[in-house]
Amino acid sequence: MGTGVLGGSFDPVHHGHLIAADRAAEALGLERVLFVPCARQPLKPAGPVADGVHRRAMLALALAGHPRFVVEPMELERPGPSYTVDTLRALHAREPRERFVLILGADAAAQLPRWRAADEVARLAEIAVLTRPGVPEVASAFVAHCVAMPAIEISASDIRARCLAGKSIRYLVPEPVADYIERNRLYQ
Repeated sequence: MGTGVLGGSFDPVHHGHLIAADRAAEALGLERVLFVPCARQPLKPAGPVADGVHRRAMLALALAGHPRFVVEPMELERPGPSYTVDTLRALHAREPRERFVLILGADAAAQLPRWRAADEVARLAEIAVLTRPGVPEVASAFVAHCVAMPAIEISASDIRARCLAGKSIRYLVPEPVADYIERNRLYQ
């Protein structure tokens, strides 16, 4: 058993995130997956579009009813950039006996050597990379697991663009999230 840690902006959370977490939990025998929305990602110049309150609320709606999925808001509650090493340190302080598995997409895994304290990140959590058909696996000593994913062409940036253009986002995000986005006039 163990706990998966899936970080990101979740701006907005979509079905691709949920499928990835579910596949990783199943493949790696994880009893839960923590979804960790960032405050500000240090390696991405542009920050999230929706504020943390909205992103946390959308995650709560998307994860409702899934017994293994939990919103972990610690990065939103911490000032400054969101460094994964700080999050893993805090998780270990809170749950010192827990086995943590950091779940990364291939793009994020390729950037891992540039992360703050990447060696410590790899000591604090096993690193699982989600692989997609036709995309080469990330070759890194940091990677402990590869989890095969189906090709899912859903991106948060496309969802935001569709909202801005007044197009439907149904079936890209969970229905309660689509309703929340519409009700709060996000990404318009």
